[in-house]
Amino acid sequence: MTINATGSVTAAVDSTLWPSVARVPRGPLSIATARVAESFLRRAAARLPLRLRYPDGTVVGAADPTLPTMDVHRPAALFRRVGRSGLIGFGESYMAGEWGSDDLAGLLTVFADSMADLVPPALQWLRPLAVVRHPRTMVNSLTQARDNVAEHYDLSNDLFAQFLDASMTYSSALFEDAQPGWSALEDAQHRKIDRLLDAARVGPGCRVLEIGTGWGELCIRAAARGAQIDSITLSAQQQHLARERVAAAGLSAAVNVELKDYREVEGRYDAVVSVEMVEAVGYRFWPTYFHTLDRLVSPGGRVAIQAITMPHDRMLRSRNTYTWIQKYIFPGGMIPSVEAIVGVTERETRLRTVGMLSLRPHYAETLRLWRERFVANRDAVSALGFDAVFQRMWELYLAYSEAGFRSGYLDVYQWTFAPTGAS
Repeated sequence: MTINATGSVTAAVDSTLWPSVARVPRGPLSIATARVAESFLRRAAARLPLRLRYPDGTVVGAADPTLPTMDVHRPAALFRRVGRSGLIGFGESYMAGEWGSDDLAGLLTVFADSMADLVPPALQWLRPLAVVRHPRTMVNSLTQARDNVAEHYDLSNDLFAQFLDASMTYSSALFEDAQPGWSALEDAQHRKIDRLLDAARVGPGCRVLEIGTGWGELCIRAAARGAQIDSITLSAQQQHLARERVAAAGLSAAVNVELKDYREVEGRYDAVVSVEMVEAVGYRFWPTYFHTLDRLVSPGGRVAIQAITMPHDRMLRSRNTYTWIQKYIFPGGMIPSVEAIVGVTERETRLRTVGMLSLRPHYAETLRLWRERFVANRDAVSALGFDAVFQRMWELYLAYSEAGFRSGYLDVYQWTFAPTGAS
């Protein structure tokens, strides 16, 4: 770990920590499943508004050249990966440069729109061959949760600065315009934070707990209202920069940023806030997370969270599936459904929903701006030590997420709870 010219902590990038995608599956089973995978992708291209283009110029699918096109650079490698590892193989093939697209988010949105019907019933029996067993990283024990958070958030503060706005806010913004430009993003992040703080009734003298510090912007805006903030994170780099930013704002006396797991917090707070943190908790620990929110909020207080959700039926199907996002981006993570959150809170806590607002289209636009900024700053990302494979991985992650919100496969809510009996 090193200190850069601005004083931020930057972890030395060790490319050997990333799983290699250089090896392509081989053997008779790979050949057989590759044939099935190619048939599956050609079938999808034939009936969806997209095009599959081979190296020799052959095009399968829509005749309209303006529709999203998947350019297959190395067909044999792509189909072997997909045949052996399903969507994980699909993502790894992109990381390896075996396919690409000039409209990656658009292409993935088409796939996401048809997610439920992509695999024909006659091929459903092949699913066990493409599903990878969950590794131990999926169980967010106190120790493993720290490792999982570090794997994503401790990559480098400078990396995140290449695509986030000046507020260093890494969650959905709340825009005023339907097609916002980059210049609108910082104000939109402040609008999102302020709305959440309003929902939690954060004001002068309020004692606030934030679960998941990020890089400190919510702390700063809450403290500027006259609140006293305890904020917790499992990321050493986030803690360092958040403390720097709080100090620069002259608010250190009002904000305490600690390295601590949410399960280790004691006390009672007038408001408990948590922005897009429940997704990192893991399916097994959702009851623990909401029990903790319930335990820590005072009887007359409010809990306000921002939570990404997926449809309940898809959540039930995917909870036992190891995904590309879990393997490469968010180890141990799992997106809940609205029904799952309501079920846990109503069965096992005093917390009851008093307000919900969907930010789904706002997240699609937030991710578009992040992705465009990331791509525009490739040279700076390379200078930080992140190679081409990492950059393709990160671009796919941002485009994949954008597609989820554009298609409606994903949603995101600002969600306010009050303990039973609170007014």
